[in-house]
Amino acid sequence: MLIFKRISDIAPFLQNQKQRQVVSGFVPTMGALHQGHVSLVKKAKSESDLTVCSIFVNPTQFNDPGDYKQYPVTVEQDIYQLEKSGCDVLFLPSADEIYPGGVPNIHYDIGYLETILEGAYRPGHFQGVCQAVHRLLDIVQPDRLFMGQKDYQQCMVIKRLLSLINSPARLIVAETVREPDGLAMSSRNMRLNGEERKLATGIYRALTLIRRQIRPGSLLPLLDEAKQVLADHQLKPDYITIADAGTLEETETWDGKTEIVALAAAFMGKVRLIDNLVIPRNFA
Repeated sequence: MLIFKRISDIAPFLQNQKQRQVVSGFVPTMGALHQGHVSLVKKAKSESDLTVCSIFVNPTQFNDPGDYKQYPVTVEQDIYQLEKSGCDVLFLPSADEIYPGGVPNIHYDIGYLETILEGAYRPGHFQGVCQAVHRLLDIVQPDRLFMGQKDYQQCMVIKRLLSLINSPARLIVAETVREPDGLAMSSRNMRLNGEERKLATGIYRALTLIRRQIRPGSLLPLLDEAKQVLADHQLKPDYITIADAGTLEETETWDGKTEIVALAAAFMGKVRLIDNLVIPRNFA
């Protein structure tokens, strides 16, 4: 695996690959890699000629400076996992490399997506995500961009970003990878102690309750039950809701035909966890 830290080194290499018509797949990460990331790398490898991964803990997407400082950094382990999974290229830039003149004063028109759910609870978060991904896309110039479904709303934001910047990259969203007990794999799980880790499964149990018991009609009683599951597991929710899977418009009733998604964000202690489950058409 080739490791680059500077744009001046990686750009000519990738340009040469593009001239040779090599199809590139890109997996942007913030490090602290787990099997969810590895599965994205493997998917990129199976669907591309050249697999590129980046590790960049982007300061502009943390609306809580404390969260940024506590974000786990495990670069040596990450490199080992990437080499083991067959990644071809790792881009490991500093913040100064990504934002050489400071953070650009650009506002991305991602519409209502930055005012609801994650956007409402983490103001400025998606603008920061767009800043970093836009910059990385300019540098890597990939044919395919691989992201995980766990960050459902973020995937919708990136799809919008690709359209805004006229990127030729095709977004490929892979299924959420889970621990044996159902908890979605996340770098933040590393910050949970033993007891918190056991209780954190409540977020998945609340979502599976919704998927298992959902029926056409009013969804409010079911959402109340799901909130109780979170409370029983000492999880403090920012939200648990059901929305149209295509638009993220929240809904309190269901016709049994529209594809919907159940989404949740909740704190286990000081660690904020998110998860979602898609409920297909005619599921009931």
